[in-house]
Amino acid sequence: MTRRKNFVLTIATGIAAGLCLFTSSASAQQCGGDFRQFLAGVKQEAVAKGLSPDAADRTLAGAQIDRKVLSRDRAQGVFKMTFLDFSKRVISSYRMKNGAANMKKHAAIFQRTENEYGIPAPVITAFWALETDFGAVQGDFNTVNALATLAHDCRRPELFRPQLIAAIEMVQHGDLDPQRTTGAWAGEIGMVQMLPEDIIKFGRDGDGDGHVKLKQSASDAILTAGAFINHLGWRQGEPWLQEVTVPQTLNWYETGLGKTKTGAQWAALGVQPRWGQISPNLPASLLLPQGRKGPAFLAYPNFDIYLEWNQSLIYTTSAAYFATRLAGAPRYNAGNPDQGLNDAQMKQLQTKLQARGYDVGKIDGILGAGTRGAVQDMQQKLGMPADAWPTPALLNKL
Repeated sequence: MTRRKNFVLTIATGIAAGLCLFTSSASAQQCGGDFRQFLAGVKQEAVAKGLSPDAADRTLAGAQIDRKVLSRDRAQGVFKMTFLDFSKRVISSYRMKNGAANMKKHAAIFQRTENEYGIPAPVITAFWALETDFGAVQGDFNTVNALATLAHDCRRPELFRPQLIAAIEMVQHGDLDPQRTTGAWAGEIGMVQMLPEDIIKFGRDGDGDGHVKLKQSASDAILTAGAFINHLGWRQGEPWLQEVTVPQTLNWYETGLGKTKTGAQWAALGVQPRWGQISPNLPASLLLPQGRKGPAFLAYPNFDIYLEWNQSLIYTTSAAYFATRLAGAPRYNAGNPDQGLNDAQMKQLQTKLQARGYDVGKIDGILGAGTRGAVQDMQQKLGMPADAWPTPALLNKL
């Protein structure tokens, strides 16, 4: 559960394989080339930073290139599900039931976390559920091998080399076993899936055993998640997402992330809460993940923290919505969204938008921020409801 996970899942740098250089605070660092020579350089850097040669040797001695990691990295699944499809899939009755049970079971550490860091239990619980099903599915990739593989690879060495050195520090602390510690293919560890550098910075000992064991200890995972989310800038006592009803007379061009009004201004335009009360003085964006006929949400400043964690709007909206459900909100009103586009149609739309001068990024069929913005702008120009939801009608007009 880390901001860096965004980049693992969404950035493809296109740097050629083989030998490459990047700049760090100390000096230029190598990637690629002979793997054992590369590991020797990592050890040298770790020792220069004050870590013990023994810890470096114990961490790196058995490290190997994991071809499955490279395969996963080259063929990362891209996010093409709609909000309704994805949220229905991941917010199951099982997860709702177990989320409530875990909040009750771990009430003391959740209360401590909120007291110290201001993060409500439902927010952490939703992350915990979506990342690992409350610790049940944490990944079976050897963590050191995964990090060494990605650090040696020349796509994102500036991200993964520091993670490998942080893993050495965790070994020195007794918090990582180089042979036995497993996690996600990109090196995230534990119930809330964090990379070693963030575990070093934000790891908290919730159960008092003197170690940070995010794989085994729910207390450690909960307290650490709270510290990390607090670091990202969570605003204590404020909402993050709120389902609303919207009048069909709205100016849809004013909706979407980055376009804010106060809660009171939205209310004056006829936006009404489906539960709770709109926060009148907080800025909020009106979020329509499937257009004006689908679910509608006010996204408050704390929603930005979700986007720090993962840049996929569908994933983050689902995680934030899940947290509201755990906090007592009712199931959303799914509405009746207009038909969307399939993969081939989305790529065709992106191509047409790009030809008209819009920066939609890679032609990949993903409804990302750039494509949403271009869609909304083009809808406005064509006199269509500018709700940023691409439809066959828009594609036909282009």
